[in-house]
Amino acid sequence: MKYVLILAFALVAGCDAVRSTTDRVFGGTSAEPEAVPVAAKAPDKDPEPAAADGWAGAKTTIAGLGDPNTPGRWLQTPLVETEINGRVVVPRTGAQAYVALVPAPGPEGGGSRLSIEAMRALLVPYDELVELEVYSD
Repeated sequence: MKYVLILAFALVAGCDAVRSTTDRVFGGTSAEPEAVPVAAKAPDKDPEPAAADGWAGAKTTIAGLGDPNTPGRWLQTPLVETEINGRVVVPRTGAQAYVALVPAPGPEGGGSRLSIEAMRALLVPYDELVELEVYSD
């Protein structure tokens, strides 16, 4: 009986830990609506334009393994003209990683090269070509 009581307390304490974690991750669920300042309710006059080097939406490329001796998470691609930060998504699995988009010579529809660290993050095989959706930040 004593062990059942201890187990019950441990489970109840665990519920609070899970609840507080989900509150931090998902923004919490409060019974009372939060007060929204009047300025926050006003519509934006103009949305911010995309960065001069970036673009809106996704661009698609096929990537293979790049130089495994070059460290970091990067994608060498002809989609960019200057190095910028971006995000790559594997549409087949939904895996994503934040990478440095590094310019590579060639036409915009040409292939890209992905670092070994980025391939690990995306959980894709090193010896295959992978289709990627590329987003600029």
